[in-house]
Amino acid sequence: MRRTLFLALFVFGLAAPALAQDAVKVDPQHYKVESENNRVRILRVKYGPGEKSVMHRHPATIAVFLTDGKVKFTYPNGKSEEIEFKAGQTVWRPATKHLPENIGNQEMEVIVIELKTRKPPPKKPTETGTTTPKNP
Repeated sequence: MRRTLFLALFVFGLAAPALAQDAVKVDPQHYKVESENNRVRILRVKYGPGEKSVMHRHPATIAVFLTDGKVKFTYPNGKSEEIEFKAGQTVWRPATKHLPENIGNQEMEVIVIELKTRKPPPKKPTETGTTTPKNP
């Protein structure tokens, strides 16, 4: 019994980081869902000066910056980049996994629109075994 419990906890410990990559789930202090439907999820993101998140993922996104700011993104491979933005600026970014940090001296606020991938519509079933009656 103890062995099974230990194994289950070990497997969960390995799987949890892979499952817990959604920004809203792993960092609700900074990420809030404003609206969601089957095509997009709209997030309000707020970071105070010097605040940092945890590593998380986003699908392709459109960001609308509500404030001026400066952010540092650190990626899983250890590389990082710093980006400055102005209020009103918009940016498109491909799907990514990163750890953001507000390296500016004021609160940073941004609306992030996550694009959901669309599944193709199901194929209509084809009719089989039907024949068209012929006129005699």
